[in-house]
Amino acid sequence: MDIFLIIGLVLGGICIVAALLLKGASVAMLINGEVAVIIFGGTIAATMASYTMEDIKRLPKTFGVLFSNKHPDFNSAIEKLVELSNIARREGLLALEAPVNELEDPFMKKGLELVVDGAEAEQIRDLLEVEVEAMEGRHRRMSGLFKSAGATSPTLGVMGAAIGLIGALGNLSDINKLGPMIASAFVATIMGIFLGYLVMIPFGTRLETKSQEEVLLKNMIIEGVMDIQAGHSAKIIEQKLYAQIPPAMRKEADEE
Repeated sequence: MDIFLIIGLVLGGICIVAALLLKGASVAMLINGEVAVIIFGGTIAATMASYTMEDIKRLPKTFGVLFSNKHPDFNSAIEKLVELSNIARREGLLALEAPVNELEDPFMKKGLELVVDGAEAEQIRDLLEVEVEAMEGRHRRMSGLFKSAGATSPTLGVMGAAIGLIGALGNLSDINKLGPMIASAFVATIMGIFLGYLVMIPFGTRLETKSQEEVLLKNMIIEGVMDIQAGHSAKIIEQKLYAQIPPAMRKEADEE
């Protein structure tokens, strides 16, 4: 579980509650069934209308990735590629067959199996890059789903406020109900903005960051696979791959 994400969500909620309390408003006003129907129901409806059933089915897995604190292990991938390059240099590419079958990373395994099978370098690169592009497209679509929902919910908040004001203006004769109804109308605006700018859009941005990390790992693996096929030395491969990862991670690797 990514505790930093949870802290961000909780902090956003606390800020809204604190602002209401400082203004002397009742926090109980946030618990509003009509607002929930307009904001949450409307956002779900707009998302369903904008994306396919396959996209919606991927949401549970996407939430798992979103709240996960797991990050690509660049150092382990580099160590494994360097280890395999040493085997290839000493014993030849065919000697990689047994250790490649034991690899846990399916992408690295696929690339090195093509190398062992004697595929052309250009074909290997093309096949692996197509897979990365397809993955990146799926990730972009899911992050776009959250950002689209984030852009929709504030507008629905305005619509909810308008509906609330219509209800209030229809009850002008009852002055006791007028104040609470107007206040309740603007709760929809607050909830719409909260859902959009403090939840959905940050979710989309976080998914983009996680996607960039995974794409970086896979591109790094592609370069390692191609260098192994070309017969480059393990030292050159190691230095080249470490140069592709963020400086902080390179420093950590150097210290180790």
